[in-house]
Amino acid sequence: MIQRRTLIGAAAALAATPALLRAQALEKPKLSIAVGGKNLLYYLPLTIAEQLGYFKQEGLDLTIVDFAGGARALQAVVGGSADVVSGAFEHTVNMQFKGQPMRAFVLQGRAPQIVLGVNPKTMPNYKAIADLKGKKVGVTAPGSSTNVMVNFILAKAGLKPSDVSIVGVGAGNGAVAAMRSGQIDAISNLDPVITLLARSGDLKIVSDTRIVAESDKVFGGPMPAGCLYAPQPFIEKNPNTAQALTNAMVRANKWIQAAGPSEVIKTVPESYLLGDRAVYIDAFLAAKGALSPDGMIPDAGPETAFRALASIDPEIAKAKLDLKAVYTNDFVKKALAKYPKG
Repeated sequence: MIQRRTLIGAAAALAATPALLRAQALEKPKLSIAVGGKNLLYYLPLTIAEQLGYFKQEGLDLTIVDFAGGARALQAVVGGSADVVSGAFEHTVNMQFKGQPMRAFVLQGRAPQIVLGVNPKTMPNYKAIADLKGKKVGVTAPGSSTNVMVNFILAKAGLKPSDVSIVGVGAGNGAVAAMRSGQIDAISNLDPVITLLARSGDLKIVSDTRIVAESDKVFGGPMPAGCLYAPQPFIEKNPNTAQALTNAMVRANKWIQAAGPSEVIKTVPESYLLGDRAVYIDAFLAAKGALSPDGMIPDAGPETAFRALASIDPEIAKAKLDLKAVYTNDFVKKALAKYPKG
């Protein structure tokens, strides 16, 4: 009996060894990710990786801290209260311009999934973007990717960012309430907020980058969206940790592409559904095509992001940036080799 227990114990120890070795190889197994609007389908891969235990399986003890928008999540990493950002890709270009190099290392979305729409109650006679002049436009948070898209679309219509009033409304029920109560005249936001407003007749869609072809048309090329990015020194000091994060995210990307709406609904927290499962299902189906199938960042993506930012900031337009330094696919390639089937 004792011998049998010893053998079982030895077998268990052997089975645990790879996980222990993996955990020991991580430079920073305990770390935090800052995200702006975790409930959004924009960040669904992050939630799936967390809920299905992919981060834990890579030996990571991860804390995900949620903020009202991507700009605030970025501030958390810049300020040192978080290690990695789950946020919009264009921030990596903007931060290089500011002299604080950040690098994206795994993609969550191949199109921004941001929708700009107007309020039928306060703008019943809306005809063109020029009609937004002097109006209040809700975004997740000032400076976030939702704000960048507003500025970009305004610029294409010959308007300046100062021609509208930008109002931070978050990415959940607060955004829905602001639109329905008429506090804002237009909104730049994401799913499930957009689908909820559209279904109830509280939103007239003007521009929809959940559709990859429309996103490419709006931005003039592939516009990478949600990704994991971090300060360049963090990646250099913690390559094994970055690889573990990437492994988990690539598995989540692949799981989502193979999953049906019912599987997703069972996996995400109940609070993400905003009280309406049918809305979340519609939102998922609308956003699924814009989510990355494999985590790879398109090589033309940084140039597209640069053009978008340059169109609204003349200082960035004049800057000479090293766009190859704002991303790497090295970690994704290794993850795809390790998990070819997810």
